[in-house]
Amino acid sequence: MPNQKIEIYTDGSCIGNPGPGGWGAIVIIDGKQHKVAGGEGDTTNNRMEMMAMIQALEFLHGKFPKEEIPKLKIELFSDSNLLIQSLNLGWKRKANLDLWSELDRVRAWLNITWTWVKAHANNKLNNAVDEMALAEATKMKK
Repeated sequence: MPNQKIEIYTDGSCIGNPGPGGWGAIVIIDGKQHKVAGGEGDTTNNRMEMMAMIQALEFLHGKFPKEEIPKLKIELFSDSNLLIQSLNLGWKRKANLDLWSELDRVRAWLNITWTWVKAHANNKLNNAVDEMALAEATKMKK
């Protein structure tokens, strides 16, 4: 368990911006994929990107004892350059401050590497979370 490696893939989607949106995440623990997804009726793409990250990290908090969480080595992959650069380089946060606060709360004490991946490219897991997010946004549209 010490220094266990966890991979997380996240994505958000919005039909219109703002509009109905969805988010999806795949959390890989010991080679097993755990999928979490959800949506909102009236939101933005950036909010859904952030919700995917928040909910994936919340999922981890529910899977591991509190004292074990800081020992995990987490690599989170997202195609949101804005979020990855904000987290890696400390870019100024100008919008969605409520979700930034929530993201800060769930990532506190975690050992996370924030990695950007190209959207709609040949990354199978990034494409899978993109499909999950779009499916959730489509449900919210109905």
